[in-house]
Amino acid sequence: MGLRAFVTSVGGAWEQARRKIPLLVSSAILAAGALFILVPFFWMVSTALKPASQTYIFPPVWIPRPPRFQNFREVLDLVPFLTYARNTFIIVASVLVGTLLSCSFSAYGFARLRAPGRDLIFLGLLATMMLPSTVTLVPTYLGFNKLGWINTFKPLIVPAFFGNAYFVFLLRQFYRTIPKDLEDAAKIDGASYYRIWWNIMLPLTTPALATVALFTFVWTYNDFFGPLIYLTDDTKWTIAVALSQFQGSPRIGPQMHLLMAATTLAIVPPVALFLLAQRYFVQGIVMTGIKG
Repeated sequence: MGLRAFVTSVGGAWEQARRKIPLLVSSAILAAGALFILVPFFWMVSTALKPASQTYIFPPVWIPRPPRFQNFREVLDLVPFLTYARNTFIIVASVLVGTLLSCSFSAYGFARLRAPGRDLIFLGLLATMMLPSTVTLVPTYLGFNKLGWINTFKPLIVPAFFGNAYFVFLLRQFYRTIPKDLEDAAKIDGASYYRIWWNIMLPLTTPALATVALFTFVWTYNDFFGPLIYLTDDTKWTIAVALSQFQGSPRIGPQMHLLMAATTLAIVPPVALFLLAQRYFVQGIVMTGIKG
């Protein structure tokens, strides 16, 4: 009886181990892939702490000894990095507010309100996603130039208050998952559509709004082409444009170790935001696909 119990327990343990083998293999593959992806990030941080003499030597020095933290101070001395950070913060914060308000309000209308031609208008909105930004660049630039907005933040901020087709679609999908009973109850209590959107819909769509906010922050923060085109005064540049100063500027010259130090400083805000909003980001991505 004891031998049979022993054999049964061994067989059960072997069966459990056999079932865990695919999970272990998948975890090992994902871990190897994650390490492979993190190699450029580690090389960036390593180069940011190297002296200029160790930047291009072969074989490369992965762990500088001693680390040269003066590179970060030199970056702040060579360029007005804090000014560029302030400009970037103004643009990103304004675009965030405009995108969240305009896209959430438009998505609520497309998802909940009934109007003649609503679906046709929504189809036209989605069709604008097929147009590359380079196609509309010249007429858009000419229009902003007529308004006298060149060399100001307005061309980078004002369009955000008129919505983004992709984010409107994303939020519309999320709004369609919310039960209509909540709206019906609010209407019985006398709430208007604006009140329903502000007091009921927005609090319930926090995961989707977090997803939109994260995408908007990253895209606006890393935008190089827009500030380069519309901002001619270097005191109004953003961080993305300022990084190009370390690649071949006549005043600074190509200095890879300083470029990596500036990039390390620049990457801190988006990484911190992603770590803080990761839970809402994943939840928003998952739930927006529940209903079509």
